Amino acid sequence: MVEVELSRINEALTVKHPYLGALIVIVGLLKLGSIFRSLFAVIRSTLLVRGNRLSPYRLKGGKPTWAVVTGPTAGIGEQFAHQIAAAKFNVALVGRNQEKLDTVAKELESKYNVETASFILDAATATEEEYQSLAKFVADLGSVTVLVNNLGISHDMPVPFNKMDDEEMRRIVQVNCVATIEITKAVLPTIENTAGPKSNKGLILTMGSFAGLTPAPLLSVYSGSKMFLQGWSSALGAELKASNIDVQLIISYLVTSKLSKVRKTSLLIPSPKGFVKSVLRQLGRNGGAQERAFTMTPYWSHALMHWVIESTLGVYSGIVSKINLGMHADIRKRALRKKNKAN
Repeated sequence: MVEVELSRINEALTVKHPYLGALIVIVGLLKLGSIFRSLFAVIRSTLLVRGNRLSPYRLKGGKPTWAVVTGPTAGIGEQFAHQIAAAKFNVALVGRNQEKLDTVAKELESKYNVETASFILDAATATEEEYQSLAKFVADLGSVTVLVNNLGISHDMPVPFNKMDDEEMRRIVQVNCVATIEITKAVLPTIENTAGPKSNKGLILTMGSFAGLTPAPLLSVYSGSKMFLQGWSSALGAELKASNIDVQLIISYLVTSKLSKVRKTSLLIPSPKGFVKSVLRQLGRNGGAQERAFTMTPYWSHALMHWVIESTLGVYSGIVSKINLGMHADIRKRALRKKNKAN
């Protein structure tokens, strides 16, 4: 029966409708070509490109240029501060702990011979007046071309939505979503004044996550907050393109940090230093995020993982969600066992 049906299909495509058969072959070849093209683009941008690409955002003629980095006292944020300072940008540090900000500032000044400034802001409780003060602080710096939105928090452990602590839920939304857009709105006018009227370029980077790429059951609010940043960054990037300001959301899998609670590096888990180096090397490129405008997945193993998921199962596939659910359920069990032993 199957052979008869296949014979009929073959006859329809080769005899009765030869153009339809040719069209199917052409479409198939185009799709195959598109897959290989995007894979080559991933490999090229993540493995074959060297050096950092910050120079277009530095003012011409050696004029002082400022970058604003949020959450700069540890992990990825601290590495952004160091590597941007190494590229001879002055760095404005925005965080909630003055002592830690002072420590990072002294390191940057002594190691890279740059200027620093700091602004105290608790993203979980910041008021409208504090954001207005931040806007004035940034405007007073003068020439600002770069903003790195690195602030972010997650759940203490994977947890079902109906068991989630209300305060934790609100803090995640406040820090990851509200504070990010408020800080950007405070800094953007100064970047526009620096980049827009002249031949300078501006840059806004925002930390995303694989939890915003694929649904992350048991981390639902964190996952939703990162998905919000994806949509917001893509829309903002389209708005600001004509103003000579580049916007990119940075998608990462795990990186050794306090937030991820992972301490050892591996093939899939880089150090903050290695991860940030990959970001600055690929500014303006997509890495593994070939189908997403104003987005990059820069670290090579994360990029390949992203490309495989997007090109095969799909980021919203039920299989991917099921895999994530199982992984997070296992993490929750281990975290609860550890917590019970401690008590």
